Amino acid sequence: MKRRAFVTLLGGAAVAWLAAARAQQPERMRKVGVLMNSSADDSNGQRRLATFLQKLEELGWSDGRNVRIETRWAGAEVERGREYAAELIRLAPDVILASNAPSVSALQQGTRTLPIVFVAVADPVGSGLVASLGRPGGNVTGFTLFEYAISVKWLEMLKEMAPRLTRVAVLRDPTIATGIGQFGAIQSVAPSHGVELRPVDLRDPREIESTLTAFAREPNGGVIVSANPLATRHRTLIITLVARLQVPAVYAFRFFVDDGGLISYGPDIINEYRRAAEYVDRMLRGEKPSDLPVQAPTKYELVINLKTAKALGLKLPATVLARADEVIE
Repeated sequence: MKRRAFVTLLGGAAVAWLAAARAQQPERMRKVGVLMNSSADDSNGQRRLATFLQKLEELGWSDGRNVRIETRWAGAEVERGREYAAELIRLAPDVILASNAPSVSALQQGTRTLPIVFVAVADPVGSGLVASLGRPGGNVTGFTLFEYAISVKWLEMLKEMAPRLTRVAVLRDPTIATGIGQFGAIQSVAPSHGVELRPVDLRDPREIESTLTAFAREPNGGVIVSANPLATRHRTLIITLVARLQVPAVYAFRFFVDDGGLISYGPDIINEYRRAAEYVDRMLRGEKPSDLPVQAPTKYELVINLKTAKALGLKLPATVLARADEVIE
């Protein structure tokens, strides 16, 4: 064999070997941090995380194969959320998924470079998390919870179910901006509905019980449970107490109704975790948070528990039942 032909053959074999070696090299393991605002034993939190992971898998990211998921469960504890935020940042993940505004704020205090996707933030601009919805800027984007105007719907729905209603207790967290915003929206329309409001802080379970018990001693009362982590944390107490006191109540999320609450109207949170997985996928493939607009919920759902309505002696109007996305018998 001539020398030139031999060298050519050898060079071709080397190229083929290098190509085969590269093909056999394992795909780089990516890392995604997840900061949940529920506890690890919370069934709704587990369902949301499972939905997120399932959608990621559909998009080609399998935990343990080409991505490692680092999950931290902060519950409603703000200080624990800060600690877990710092812990996740030290792990230097490619992307972080965060539930609610306090979690995102804690992460932003530790990093302005790691990409962050949020879920269930009511007012990201007002909270200072993004510059605008269309152009978030920085390292954060995600999916809003709702606009404050939805709070007005809760009062209208309560009044429609119980027309003689004159007093409403609003369970809220006054220490966060969304708690103030939701109550303010309800307060702005309460006089036109002939309703007097009674704010109830959610910080202390004993205070919740004593305040609601005193509230229920007078007739024509109802309850609005606004959207906040403390309401979720104390939902078993709230649902049980409201049932015992025999007052109608409207909740922000359907899982309250699944657990025995009367009626809920709000965004499909499970779907928001599915959409968040799509944003995480796009960032893992190189897109930047600043180029992805903050998006509003695409689906709101009205869920009614007829068993609870019967226990309260309420005959729900046909107009309410007709609008329901789901009726639990």
